[in-house]
Amino acid sequence: MVNYVLDKYDRPMKDLRISVIDQCNFRCTYCMPAEIFGDDFRFMPAKELLSFDEIVRLVEIFAKFGTEKVRLTGGEPLMRKNMDQLVSRLKQIDGINDIAITTNAIFLVKQAQKLKEAGLDRVNVSLDAIEDEVFKQTNGRGIKTSPVLKGIEAARKAGLAIKINMVVKKGMNESQILPMARYFKETGDTLRFIEFMDVGNHNGWNLDTVVSKKEIVDEINQEMPLEPLDANYFGEVATRYKYKDSDAEIGIISSVSDAFCSSCTRVRLSADGKLYTCLFASEGYDIRQMLRSHMSDHEIILYLIKIWTKRDDQYSVERAEGKPQKEKIEMSYIGG
Repeated sequence: MVNYVLDKYDRPMKDLRISVIDQCNFRCTYCMPAEIFGDDFRFMPAKELLSFDEIVRLVEIFAKFGTEKVRLTGGEPLMRKNMDQLVSRLKQIDGINDIAITTNAIFLVKQAQKLKEAGLDRVNVSLDAIEDEVFKQTNGRGIKTSPVLKGIEAARKAGLAIKINMVVKKGMNESQILPMARYFKETGDTLRFIEFMDVGNHNGWNLDTVVSKKEIVDEINQEMPLEPLDANYFGEVATRYKYKDSDAEIGIISSVSDAFCSSCTRVRLSADGKLYTCLFASEGYDIRQMLRSHMSDHEIILYLIKIWTKRDDQYSVERAEGKPQKEKIEMSYIGG
């Protein structure tokens, strides 16, 4: 296999996020506001989605110049049939050493074991509250926490690593910071708090709704003392802490109060094959068209390297500097 090396001064492209479907079975804080995603919303036809063969080919291409991690997202990726087969094929690609799925966990009761057997390493579970009444408000469909917690338990029994992602929004679920920390400290699962960010154009974001990293850490530390941990790898976006009396840890993803654009190693692929070099991008690159026009792997690789090495995404930095906001791709389309 020919390996392609990016310029030594450029950041590596280590982490590929692939949205495999744009459908979901409940709304979440970031990506599916009720006024847009009503019961009559029309999702992508199957022919517009990247096929498993196309996804595998692209991951093989990315692996040739350093991509090591793949996260399958959505929508809800487990709504797509035979995800264990895709995981199994991706696991066999030379250079890919970490495969994860971002999920709301409801389908994990039935799928966790076969996903683990296929080679899945980890699930990242979206859960914005532990108390039912608050959680029902955040998901917009009256869903209680019990099916999510059952899915998490199924993942635990299957031997999958687990990270829990909580988006914290002032006026909605900041009351859940301590209850979530207490609950997952006991289970030992890593809990990551995410500052409410202005992804997309319809989630009602403004700075007054942000609960900052400092506020989150201070609140938890008063009851359950924390100590900082070193990053696991270059480009890790979560600032890590562990409890002083436990091996359990938390992480804070702080795009608003503490931008990390300069060390970002992530690239994102939408369900219909558009490539985005930033979560806050306005436009993507049509990779699906390249695949379906029979371009060679080598031609696609050269194009991808050109995109990556010329990227100048600094959205979080520009936001902090007060520069004018722009239209952005929706989270429901790009995944996480």
